[in-house]
Amino acid sequence: MTSTGDGDLSEGSRHELRRGGSPDAPATEGYDDRVGEWGYIHSYESASRVDGPSIRATIFLSGCLLRCQYCHNPDTWQLRDGHKISAAAVIQRLGDFAPALRMMGGGLTLSGGEPLLQAAFAYRIFAAAKSMGLHTALDTSGLLGSNADDEFLKQVDLVLLDIKSWDPDTYRTVTSRNVAPTLRFAERLAASGKPVWVRFVLVPGLTDAPANIDGVARFVAPMKNVEWVEVLPFHQLGAFKWKELGYEYRLADNPACPPDLLASTIARFRDNGCNAR
Repeated sequence: MTSTGDGDLSEGSRHELRRGGSPDAPATEGYDDRVGEWGYIHSYESASRVDGPSIRATIFLSGCLLRCQYCHNPDTWQLRDGHKISAAAVIQRLGDFAPALRMMGGGLTLSGGEPLLQAAFAYRIFAAAKSMGLHTALDTSGLLGSNADDEFLKQVDLVLLDIKSWDPDTYRTVTSRNVAPTLRFAERLAASGKPVWVRFVLVPGLTDAPANIDGVARFVAPMKNVEWVEVLPFHQLGAFKWKELGYEYRLADNPACPPDLLASTIARFRDNGCNAR
């Protein structure tokens, strides 16, 4: 995938550090994407197995308003660290992968960063993917769920919704933002019957309080559209990015999630009526 904007965008990994690709990009805070002819992308992977069903092409869009303490891709926070590229160029490249993805029962996932920061750009890509017969998935925190109108959601087959905590104080500590928009978006998805996989990152000493876990579980359990709750164990794979970007990484000494805590948390979700893994 070659950028028609600033620099080149080649297939890579979400774990690679990307920065300064578009130094003239607008500020992320307050960015208003109404047209969507151009966007900012961190990277893409053509054969992901962890971003939805089967094999996926996953595109990581730049720009995010959350500041999650455990973020493994802080180089996706700012638009300026992505590469400017036209939606037409992305769609053309996606077309090259489409036959193989269809054959494998896979599809396209837009991740980030936060794809809904660039909602018009994301819409163009999703609509094109649907026209190619691809399954589509949106990986989002839900903070900007109001940016996804009903027409947008028609282009999305599955939402991977990150509910980072239930307790409002914990959520704000983790992300620097309010949990309410995420919960409203979850309720909207439930009302419409949109298939959802909920994701919960388990961080020892931060998100692992039983009341916090129970809160997420009891909120999600009655929602018949939620197919899975995925408990993701905290890791340190992105720690080097914080250092390289000059950001304070408060979890530098935090241990990785031990297997017994992961197992007990999955069991806790199941005890509350969730289909968890």
